[in-house]
Amino acid sequence: MERLELTAAPGDSGRLDAWLAGQCPTLSRSALQNLIEQGLVTCGGAPVNKKDKVAPGKIYAIDLPDPQPIEARPQNIPLDIVYEDDDLLVVNKPKGMVVHPAPGNPDGTLVNALLYHCAGQLSGIGGAIRPGIVHRIDKDTSGLLVVAKNDAAHQALSAQMSVHSIHRVYHAVVYGNLKEDEGFVEKWLGRDPRDRKKMAVLAENAAGAKYAYTGWQVLERCGNFTYIACKLKTGRTHQIRVHMASTGHPLAGDAVYGPKNCIKSLNGQCLHAKELGFVHPRTGEWMRFDSPLPPYFTEFLTRLRKEHRA
Repeated sequence: MERLELTAAPGDSGRLDAWLAGQCPTLSRSALQNLIEQGLVTCGGAPVNKKDKVAPGKIYAIDLPDPQPIEARPQNIPLDIVYEDDDLLVVNKPKGMVVHPAPGNPDGTLVNALLYHCAGQLSGIGGAIRPGIVHRIDKDTSGLLVVAKNDAAHQALSAQMSVHSIHRVYHAVVYGNLKEDEGFVEKWLGRDPRDRKKMAVLAENAAGAKYAYTGWQVLERCGNFTYIACKLKTGRTHQIRVHMASTGHPLAGDAVYGPKNCIKSLNGQCLHAKELGFVHPRTGEWMRFDSPLPPYFTEFLTRLRKEHRA
């Protein structure tokens, strides 16, 4: 059993289960509530209640049971399918949907929906938990993903990923006003040595450090925020979020890498996987897709524009 210990900062407040969810991005609020009900969250050795208020300065311990085997099962969940043929699908994932089952998220994921839609006809390279999944995006990131229906398509798409030939452009809103109209971040990323649930910028020669490159371009300046497009050369975990935070311009709504008083109405980072391009594994045809900005994103931009003009 793994134990996490979290110390509440002087300015922390609100319901304990909500605060814990903000500190543990890999655990959903419902998963944390289940752990609390099982008596696995304690403060000073005493079990806590999910409705308790967080107490600044107190240390909260979360005991995580050893993971149990997870079996992904088909679920009839609506999918926004942009393209589909015998080899692959391109799916527009909504904000809030987890890509594949994991502890705390055993079902309701994109994989569960794909297993139902494809009647199990997905590549097996990703294993029983990640069938068909060539690449992932975070739960609270929306946008385009390519999914492989067979092993040959999976291998061909993964090969394109490994040589960075897949075209991927994300749109984001970041804090602050970027000085230049375009630029790039080229920094090595890996697990944060102080918090293994997070990623961080590491020295090039640090253990586990992986090269990462994010190019960015300003699309619109909105007062204290900037609307940007980010083109990925690599696809590391939380890459855009960590890279932009390292420049002093974290993503709006990002509770993990942004300011503590994040914009909660966004329900996570304002980040959308807008463009996706690749060579079709069977036909050799270059395919490119563009996903319109979802309502949460456009509504936030509209709000910023109004505030900027006021």
